Amino acid sequence: MSVARTRGYFGIGVEGVSKSANVGALLRTAHAFGASFCFTLGAGFDARAARSADTSDTASHVPLWRFPDLEGMQLPQGCALVGIELLEDATELPSFRHPLNAAYVLGPERSGLSPALLAQCRHVVRIPTRFALNLSVAGALVLYDRLLQHGRFAERPVKSGGAAQAAPPPGHGNPVFRRNLPTWMQADETET
Repeated sequence: MSVARTRGYFGIGVEGVSKSANVGALLRTAHAFGASFCFTLGAGFDARAARSADTSDTASHVPLWRFPDLEGMQLPQGCALVGIELLEDATELPSFRHPLNAAYVLGPERSGLSPALLAQCRHVVRIPTRFALNLSVAGALVLYDRLLQHGRFAERPVKSGGAAQAAPPPGHGNPVFRRNLPTWMQADETET
């Protein structure tokens, strides 16, 4: 099984969520997609209760930051905060270009993200559904969409089925060697 390589880094977190099993499922999903960090913001999160859904024990493998409130939240420099919320003026996920370095944040299903946190978000994205999805499902959709954009995969075929060609190789290709030595190098050979 090969692990998808992506560019940049990302983290994902929640604000004000009280259902620890939902947070645990989101943490497990983030770990599976290769998150660089996870965070909670003012969440009533019980780590023991979350373990029932987080069977990969994410907190042992990925940094988990627990911020008591918005004023205490600190993200890496250059990391864009992206809110996931069902707002009319939010960018729909299929039309969104994910930042290279991002922290995604989701809120409780009933009340959503706080206005103060939304004001801090550089982008607000909406999953085009009729109603709010489960927290971990919404997080999985966003992270999968990010993987599609920043991952290295073969182009989709025009007809149904799998890709006819392999994914492009990582890196910048094979080294290029000169067939003829430059004149300044030829001079050194004649002197010896």
